[in-house]
Amino acid sequence: MNAIEIKNVDYIYPKTRRHEQPKPALVNVNLTIEEGHIFGLLGPNGSGKTTLFHILATRLKPTKGDVRIYGMDVVREAMGVRKNIGVLFQHPSLDKKLTVNENLLHQGHLYGISGAPLNQRIEDALQKFHLSDRQNDFVEHLSGGLQRRSEIAKGFLHEPRLLIMDEPSTGLDPGARYDLWDSLFELKKRGVTILITTHLMEEGDKCDMVAILHQGRLRAMGTPQELKSKIGGDIISIQTRDPLALTQKIEERFRQKVAQVDQTIRFEIKDGHKFIPQIVEAFPGLIQAITLAKPTLEDVFVRETGQRFWHEGIPL
Repeated sequence: MNAIEIKNVDYIYPKTRRHEQPKPALVNVNLTIEEGHIFGLLGPNGSGKTTLFHILATRLKPTKGDVRIYGMDVVREAMGVRKNIGVLFQHPSLDKKLTVNENLLHQGHLYGISGAPLNQRIEDALQKFHLSDRQNDFVEHLSGGLQRRSEIAKGFLHEPRLLIMDEPSTGLDPGARYDLWDSLFELKKRGVTILITTHLMEEGDKCDMVAILHQGRLRAMGTPQELKSKIGGDIISIQTRDPLALTQKIEERFRQKVAQVDQTIRFEIKDGHKFIPQIVEAFPGLIQAITLAKPTLEDVFVRETGQRFWHEGIPL
């Protein structure tokens, strides 16, 4: 069974000024996410992934199109959808002045769970996410990683079939990120479907399936390996003071299609290590630096959009 079905979805943000043009955040997005997968929505800031997340969380209504979670329409059957999903927002929703246990207790009450059944669920959640020894600690005294694990425990307390997470690694150090993904893999083993939004390539590589969003449009979708296998060989990147001139020279001499991204030119070629000496010898003085790499999800993004994923260290 499909966990999520998204068909022909548009979302246009309302005008904030009288004469401005409406801003499309999503344009004709189509996605099907199978049950039991970890699915990543990968894209830079402004790509539309958080808007889509809020539609799935029933916080926004699509301007156009149809979104269903386990067959239920997110607009007409929002209450039923909410019973089947756990939601983790990018910004923490824990009450830092309460203990971990108290946060879970109040979460249970929101879902109409109380008494012995709630106590059992809290105990199970604390054990599942390795929080039993921290249940009486105030959240404000926990590390970022422990707070995120507490967030997941809270979002999973009502035992949803689908867990959706917006940038779950925000603010976490590498060790805490490892613990987070260890928890997600454990949930997957239990049959939980997980959707995350992320701008981190290494997180995209950990997903079963990835959809790349850019400027509100779906640009590519598949397993990480499938997407990277579409790149025709190795990736050669060249830094030069005159990218336009060098692009023309390479295309004329080697009949090689070249893409220009800012001051860097890039192209795909098999056995790139054999080609580098030829190009360096052919254009002495024009090349400042040259690198060879195996394809990454960032290379897929560049190929599909013609733009860098990052700009001066900040996701676009």
